[in-house]
Amino acid sequence: MPSFRNGVNTELSEAPAQSDSRPRPPDEAGPPQSKTARNLAVAVTVLLVIGGFLSLAAHKKDASLRNPRTPLRSEVVEPSLRLKGTTEAIQARGILAPALSGEQTGSLTITKLIATGSRVKRGDVLVEFDRQAQIKDFLDKQAEYNKILDQVKQEQAKENAARAKDETELHQAESDFKKAELEMQKIEIASRIDAEKTQQKLEETKATLQQLRETFDLKRRAAQAAIRIVEIQRDRTRQTMLHAQENAALMQMHAPIDGVVVLNTIWKEGKMGEVQEGDHVQAGVPFMQVVNPSNMQVRALVNQEDLPALQVGLRATVRLDAYPEMVFTSELEQIAPIGRSGDFSPKVRTFAVVFSIQGNDPKLMPDLSAAVDVDTAQGAGIARNPR
Repeated sequence: MPSFRNGVNTELSEAPAQSDSRPRPPDEAGPPQSKTARNLAVAVTVLLVIGGFLSLAAHKKDASLRNPRTPLRSEVVEPSLRLKGTTEAIQARGILAPALSGEQTGSLTITKLIATGSRVKRGDVLVEFDRQAQIKDFLDKQAEYNKILDQVKQEQAKENAARAKDETELHQAESDFKKAELEMQKIEIASRIDAEKTQQKLEETKATLQQLRETFDLKRRAAQAAIRIVEIQRDRTRQTMLHAQENAALMQMHAPIDGVVVLNTIWKEGKMGEVQEGDHVQAGVPFMQVVNPSNMQVRALVNQEDLPALQVGLRATVRLDAYPEMVFTSELEQIAPIGRSGDFSPKVRTFAVVFSIQGNDPKLMPDLSAAVDVDTAQGAGIARNPR
């Protein structure tokens, strides 16, 4: 092949030397073999160019296989796992709007509220609600209770008077009956008409005595029942009065522990927000927390695919989205034994994990979004084998 190419090149190089500027007659033109040689030379040149391009492409492919720019599966995977979570206090106490005893009210009005972020000691006043309604209710129930107390005394006095009267009538009936019995002893010397009158009187006094004895017990039972009804009303009113008094004391709430005040976001007046002075809060709503910022943790969710790489005691780095310059070290403390369905697919389950944060900062507060970078290769050698 090289000799043929050289011959062709020689022939091509010699062709211009043999050319003459003078025009030739038609019968003196070159032979047909020279034209065929030129066409063949052009074809060979095109083939050589194509072959050169193919050779260059093959060379680049071999070079890329020997020196890849992207990592292959056989490389060691970066032993790190990033999780998203939320900060929370290890020691925290929720403050709920007081649940009132007795008659329930619609809502409670806040009259005094400590500012969020304030540091408090145990026993400090956190919030005060309007107690006027509770005080008014207590005074009303107290007046009603005193009134019922008077009714109980009146009923008892009436019963005592009725009992005394009935006892007097009963004693009189017993006396009349005994007197009639004495008169019956004189019936032998009395006339027939007087004897019949005496006998009739004896029967009347006996019936009256028997009737009084029977009605005496019935009247006492009826009177005791009437008094008991009033006493029940008295006891109920007393309980309501005491509940109102206790509710008035609940209108002032104190800090259960030393810490920092954090206001929760609740649904109020058709939107989400923090409570303020003058707002109405439903009983039992957790609108505030007192947290101890010296001990904080991060609660995150981990996918079931990443769960095998985690174990209690792993070290991690925590970064706060709100304060990127703040970095904390942490340690994996807990892994939930039971997962829950994922947000996007019920087949994929997620597990809750808790990381304890080492150190503290005034900016480190609950409910902050945090990123947790876990070094999953600690003591486990996570270099993966090639596949």
